[in-house]
Amino acid sequence: MLMRQGLMAASLIAAGLTASLPAHAQAADSYPNQPVTLVVPFQPGGGTDAVARTFAKVSAQYFPKGMVVLNKSGAGGAVGWKYVLNSKNDGHTLTVVTAEFVILPLLGLFDHTYKDYTPLVQLNADPAAIVVPANSPYKTLEEFMAAAKKAPATLNVGTSGTGSIYDVALSAFEVKSDTRFTHIPFPGSGPALLNLLGGQLDAVATSPAEASEYVRSGKLRLLVLMSDKRVPEFPDVPTAKEKGLDVAYGTWRGIAGPKGMPPATVAKLKEVFEKVAQDPQLISAIKAQNLGYVYADGDTFEKKMAAETADYAQVLKTLSIK
Repeated sequence: MLMRQGLMAASLIAAGLTASLPAHAQAADSYPNQPVTLVVPFQPGGGTDAVARTFAKVSAQYFPKGMVVLNKSGAGGAVGWKYVLNSKNDGHTLTVVTAEFVILPLLGLFDHTYKDYTPLVQLNADPAAIVVPANSPYKTLEEFMAAAKKAPATLNVGTSGTGSIYDVALSAFEVKSDTRFTHIPFPGSGPALLNLLGGQLDAVATSPAEASEYVRSGKLRLLVLMSDKRVPEFPDVPTAKEKGLDVAYGTWRGIAGPKGMPPATVAKLKEVFEKVAQDPQLISAIKAQNLGYVYADGDTFEKKMAAETADYAQVLKTLSIK
């Protein structure tokens, strides 16, 4: 009888200790206990969506309940990123972040910064580019710039949204080339490229990767890359610097979650994502889509965001972009 009472007392004490544990500690022990949602802040069809879906597919093997992709587009990415902050910060809702993540707050277009999130891993980096239809009268960059100078603001150039990296890159290109275009914003490069194919635009500022399918099929033509050197996938496409224009901008993509996730959950995510980011299946899939593969852990990724916040603040001031 005494032994039974002793066991009951011990059980009650253990239960009490468990109940006294912080809620986040208990949650971390069982994480993940439901599918992990990866929010893509742009519409399907662009490079960001492609990276996300490949990442989710490879990550699923590490999560018992799997990982699902949810597209929440709007406001240059801000709608999706805000959605993540409004979700529970238990590690079950994460997001793909892009270069706009540090640009939009500087323009007053997003009321949060990278400091409100936990960067987990960087996966990719690509330069900006200008692409035109295959039947465009502008066969070279020189012809394109000449037309823009002859009739300023008459050429319609699509971007992935006001304040997006491609919008900023196009503005920088205008300053350096003494040209002026009419910027037409879209909720991602995918819709912009579809409108270009449909004849509604003269050009699109995007990445070579996102336009690669149409370039290879002969529907679109790359005019220039805003990078320090040519990319292996398109060795015949010149860089802006080769044309005497000091313009080198591009996007990057990675994964982040909201600030305040349980420490044990963050540690597990970083451990798993390090494996996913270096998985041969992910690397080959990214390269197969002509996307640039770049890996950086969460801490390094966060330092990159801090550095670019300072850099872009100066760039936007110099270009007078508001």
